[in-house]
Amino acid sequence: MERKGRGTVIYITGDCHGEFNKLSSSSFPEQRQMTKKDTLIICGDFGGVWDTDPDSSCEAYWLRWLDEKPFTTVFVDGNHENFDRLNNEFPVVSFCGGKAHRIRDSIFHLMRGEIYEIEGKKFFVFGGAKSHDIRDGILSRKDFGTDDQFKAAVRKWKRQKKQFRIEHETWWQEELPNDEEIKHAKANLAAAGYRVDHVITHCAPQSIAEKMYNAPACPDKLTDFFDELLPGLEFRYWFFGHYHEDRKINNKFILLYDQIIRIG
Repeated sequence: MERKGRGTVIYITGDCHGEFNKLSSSSFPEQRQMTKKDTLIICGDFGGVWDTDPDSSCEAYWLRWLDEKPFTTVFVDGNHENFDRLNNEFPVVSFCGGKAHRIRDSIFHLMRGEIYEIEGKKFFVFGGAKSHDIRDGILSRKDFGTDDQFKAAVRKWKRQKKQFRIEHETWWQEELPNDEEIKHAKANLAAAGYRVDHVITHCAPQSIAEKMYNAPACPDKLTDFFDELLPGLEFRYWFFGHYHEDRKINNKFILLYDQIIRIG
């Protein structure tokens, strides 16, 4: 499918985590004037592809509900996505000049390092983020001899109120990029002369994360990569989610969570 990207309006918001009530017509009344040519962008932690059961009736309900909305929904991945399914279950299609996973007829996952043209504007996107709710570690079924031993460990960690996730169930190592994804992004940016209208990510560049909280933030491969891009990348706004706030930093970096704002 090739969508030319000449929609009427573009809106953007932050994390959903599989809960889409803020996109109801009462919370987002602007949609009453929107069509499928119009676009809503979600800055990661979409969460609509999360259940380990691909036949989940609850997930199917919400994806159908969202697909029936008058607009087209696109999202970058966050850290809270089921990457086993997101990267393998859905077809890769041409979309607005780039490649995307088609989740439903009008729901698309914008893939890392791609540049899309939507409403005449160029968007560089790169999803992913390091989870900050795994302070006590990651449990993996493969590290236990039996399923009962694994379940006992989960119960124990819960009783101890540990902050943890479970590999391939609530956490995936693909939350952070591999070298090929970064190489792909750099090649696409070089082809675009390192000039785009907007950047869409889930987490912020390292320097911006530190400025937000006026304190050192723990760097990772992705936040450092974004910092590496900053000196040579021309853009109007950089939109991101992940930190569960609505803020503007340095006039160019827009952190979104509950807000839904129009950008085109």
